[in-house]
Amino acid sequence: MNRRDILAMSSVAAGFAALTPARLLAQGPAHASNVAGLKSLTGDAKPIDRTEYLARIAQARALMARHDIGALLIEPGASLVYFTGVHWWRSERLTAAVIPRDGDVAIVTPHFEEPSVRESLEIPADVRVWNEHEDPLGVVAGILRDRKVTAAVGVEETVRFFAVDALRRAMPRVGIVNGAPVVRGCRMIKSKAELALMQTAADCTIAAYRHVGPNIKAGMTPKVIGSMMDEAHRALGADPEFALVLIGEAAAYPHGTGNPQILREGDVVLMDCGANVQGYQSDISRTFVLGKASAEQRKVWEQMHEGQLIAFETARVGLPAGKVDDAVRAQYERWGYGPGYKLPGCSHRTGHGIGLDGHEPVNFVHGETTPLAPGMCFSDEPGLYLPGKFGVRLEDCLYMGAEKPVWFSTPPTSIDDPFS
Repeated sequence: MNRRDILAMSSVAAGFAALTPARLLAQGPAHASNVAGLKSLTGDAKPIDRTEYLARIAQARALMARHDIGALLIEPGASLVYFTGVHWWRSERLTAAVIPRDGDVAIVTPHFEEPSVRESLEIPADVRVWNEHEDPLGVVAGILRDRKVTAAVGVEETVRFFAVDALRRAMPRVGIVNGAPVVRGCRMIKSKAELALMQTAADCTIAAYRHVGPNIKAGMTPKVIGSMMDEAHRALGADPEFALVLIGEAAAYPHGTGNPQILREGDVVLMDCGANVQGYQSDISRTFVLGKASAEQRKVWEQMHEGQLIAFETARVGLPAGKVDDAVRAQYERWGYGPGYKLPGCSHRTGHGIGLDGHEPVNFVHGETTPLAPGMCFSDEPGLYLPGKFGVRLEDCLYMGAEKPVWFSTPPTSIDDPFS
């Protein structure tokens, strides 16, 4: 549960709303967290090497052959990074990769962007440019003709419509299909190198929580607490991704509210924070109470903690991913929550895939039939939400081992020691 657009609506908006001049004066310094003593945990992190990039291309080609796809079209984003190493952004000027089943990989980019695009290119590739008066999809079509592509072109599922539509017009006799069987088939299964980077990212986030937690005080706003996490992540050598902080009733809504929030004694604090190490993500949530927890707060926390462990114990290689969600929801319903996604209860899936993207296919969600396989990575976060009161979310990520899951971060065991 995360992402920057959500933060703009919730913790950031709430923080700005709460930080009036009078309150700033009352609070004194923005926060009391001192990161001077933190040391980077990422110095030994090993980047993905060329051998692995080439292995990914080879795997993609094997999947293309299996699904009768002649080439794959990818725009900037995590999939472009995954297959080529190219870090770029999407604009009205198309930059894309064409990965044919046979022949050289090609990069298409505006003429004036070529030197910059080449800077992060990690594989041998044919770089073809287009000028402002030219049609970039005409260049893509030329590459496909040069590679003698006659089977359907698979399009990575986030490629924008204008590119698909222009390619269809440029090559009307070549079919266009969803490239997800190829892209997902590669990206869902993480290598040892990817798992190591994700472990380092999780280590950084846990270390950030342990540093920031004791410095959280009454009178703070979500923005102040989130800034403390961002600073700690940077000091630990990770790039901050998000820091969602929900206080009191705001915690009853998974992604918060735009209403002002100021921390007071007895409030529930829900923190959902993550960072990346060389692009690979962490996503960890902790919920605690400032001061002494009430009986109800403690009960819901312990129930949610049990739900998280049910998901972990249910997940086994070969099991359809949706069964993990079903197992948690069945117990929640026995406790009187729901039924299903109704509130009070868990209104969202039990977990999402994670890797280069914070949210990736597939999910721990009802009806998902994809079998769990070694190397798949997920969040485990079946939160409980009581509208008008508070919510509890504990979130830790895991990867599937040879038979069963392995934690990237270990869940806390008590609401009284949330950062253990």
